Amino acid sequence: MKGRESGMPDEAYWESFFNSSCVVEQLDCAESQRGLVEFGCGYGLFTIPAARLAKGPVLTYDIDPAMIAATEAKAKAAGLANVTVEQRDFIGDGTGLADDSVDYVMLFNILHVEDPVSLLNEARRILAPGGKVGIIHWRSDIETPRGPSLAIRPRPEQCRAWSEQAGLRFVRYEPLTCCSYHFGLIVEKPSP
Repeated sequence: MKGRESGMPDEAYWESFFNSSCVVEQLDCAESQRGLVEFGCGYGLFTIPAARLAKGPVLTYDIDPAMIAATEAKAKAAGLANVTVEQRDFIGDGTGLADDSVDYVMLFNILHVEDPVSLLNEARRILAPGGKVGIIHWRSDIETPRGPSLAIRPRPEQCRAWSEQAGLRFVRYEPLTCCSYHFGLIVEKPSP
């Protein structure tokens, strides 16, 4: 099931909003050694720079076959053997991964879905203790050229509250100086 207002624009237009290498660096993707999971790869904009930084496998999901094909082609062209791309309805069916199996989850521009806490619950389930979730979304305090409607666009405080509701612990807000239309934050799965 596609999330509400989740259609993708033209690829070049989409990429013009981000410095994706900077985003994945600022949100600690380089710390991933055990496994990094991305919920919704789109064109692979964040997948490729994250895979270059991560020391372990990168698994990315999307429901759209065109997005899967685009991301697979980019990973192959970049010579990245650590990327696995899977077509899957992760909103409806979860990831299918084992509990405590990865150390990083990317939730980028996706928490405007109907039930964001369920995605955060799935992220917590698959994260090993101490594992992190990186979240970015479109800002609602400024005019942006794209993004979901303001009625469903989450604010940083909402993302933090949803994360805490899912049993994740707040680490920090990240201003994302390299992407002025977005905010970022990091949460983590507490150690027992």
